[in-house]
Amino acid sequence: MKKPAGKLWHFMGGLHLPDHKDVSTRTPIQQLGIPGRLVIPLQQHIGEPAEVLVRAGDRVSKGQIIARASGYYSASIHASTSGTVVDTIEQPIAHPSGLSAPCIIIKPDGDDRWGKLPPQQDYKKLTPSTLRSLIREAGIVGLGGAGFPTFIKLNPGARHEIDTLILNGAECEPYISCDDMLMRERAEDVIQGLIIMRHALQAKRCLIGIEENKQEAYDAMRLATHALGVADVEVIMIPILYPTGGEKQLIRILTGLEVPHDGLPIDVSVAVHNVATAAAVYDAVEKSQPLISRVVTVTGDGVHGQGNASVLIGTPIQELIEQFGGYTDKAQRLIIGGPMMGFTVSSDQIPVTKTTNCILVASPQETSPPDTHYPCIRCGDCMDVCPVSLLPQQLYWYARARDFDKLQNYHLFDCIECGCCAYVCPSQIPLVQYYRFAKTAIWEQERSRSKSSLARQRFEFREDRLEQEKRERAERMRKKKAALNKPKAGSDANEDPKKAAIKAALERVKKKQATRGVEKTNVDNLTPDQQGKIQQINERRATTQVPAQNGQTDQADKPGT
Repeated sequence: MKKPAGKLWHFMGGLHLPDHKDVSTRTPIQQLGIPGRLVIPLQQHIGEPAEVLVRAGDRVSKGQIIARASGYYSASIHASTSGTVVDTIEQPIAHPSGLSAPCIIIKPDGDDRWGKLPPQQDYKKLTPSTLRSLIREAGIVGLGGAGFPTFIKLNPGARHEIDTLILNGAECEPYISCDDMLMRERAEDVIQGLIIMRHALQAKRCLIGIEENKQEAYDAMRLATHALGVADVEVIMIPILYPTGGEKQLIRILTGLEVPHDGLPIDVSVAVHNVATAAAVYDAVEKSQPLISRVVTVTGDGVHGQGNASVLIGTPIQELIEQFGGYTDKAQRLIIGGPMMGFTVSSDQIPVTKTTNCILVASPQETSPPDTHYPCIRCGDCMDVCPVSLLPQQLYWYARARDFDKLQNYHLFDCIECGCCAYVCPSQIPLVQYYRFAKTAIWEQERSRSKSSLARQRFEFREDRLEQEKRERAERMRKKKAALNKPKAGSDANEDPKKAAIKAALERVKKKQATRGVEKTNVDNLTPDQQGKIQQINERRATTQVPAQNGQTDQADKPGT
């Protein structure tokens, strides 16, 4: 039974799209078997790739950490099943450009043997900081598609307080139904995960937004909330409008708050998480299980069977397609994600990652891209449907002109790349591709500027250091010269300092020469032999000191005598 929602707000723009979800929600979530090999990328999240902890030949257990987070914006990676590490090599990954990245290759042994898991703890007795660390160790990231490390979004910091925690169950993009089925079958796990996240955030209330086309999921979540007896948790049914599942759009609908330009939900005391992320948090905290699998939708006219499956992270897409009966004759494009925000890949050997929510095997009739596009006619349709109130036409022109300063002035980075503008464009201009290009170019420009700034700082530091050394050297010379020019006690003040220095040096030489005639005092207690040798030396010395007469030298002193 549909419960009347309280006050709801609206965001600008948006589209009513055919959902194409009925076929994939007819059957329960399948449990996909263990694949012949696992290809586990080191980067399945926003931030730095994880650091490898295993080598070729190592045996690993299910759930064992095989790559540790290498920075704050990073997430650990775990073995999806037991087996042997084959290698760590570059492999194609799910990316619009088709690029390759380092991946750990594991050959499963078929035993699916768990390793030693951390002891279970009562999260209510843990501090929010300890709870976040536990979630971080489990490698949990946002499963709605962004891949942002969850522990970071659960840390409001000392300067912020979270008033409202929102669980995103809208799943507004066509064809995708993995969150819908998860809420139907694991509603209590999702609610318990929500409560754990509320404890980490110390949030005052929780809201769960679910679109009207998910009646069964809505009913299951309400029943779970009642069964668990949780307070301050409200399940709300919201209108069907793409992209309702956008973070800022969902906040607007449920709370009426507007996230500022270039701002974050935390700026309005709100945090938003996906329902699948909540289930993963429950598994990590209550079962001590890291994130090693996820629910994936397989759909489209290009595959014989359509539905949802729980898939091990690292499973090649090919094996997932085979689980659903293989390709049909209509298969034309393989898309990761939905038709609006997904991207086409060229190979089905690409692995499922933490952020893979849908595999769409599309026919030409479903998502056939236009062969060409035409000049902009300035109709303004793109502006009318933009959910973040941007001017897509202006962004398009500035992106074409590579005017990156103007793009930022027109809030390019507020664009969520939902594709509404491109969907309604009568000229079939791929607007989102222009925006993605511009964002990438600006990020690269900023990185170059950062490197240039660092190089300039190093150069200026070196120049300052050399200048300081020069000043110190000049100061030492000044003091030395002043010391030379300063008259000594008892000397004539009018005397030339240079002459005084020479005179002092000559006096030191004379004093040294005078000491040469000093009688030696270390001749006591000598043996007769030592005394005889000393006497011989003294006699030779006396002979050599006799002045030569008539220019001749004593015969005894001639060489060879």
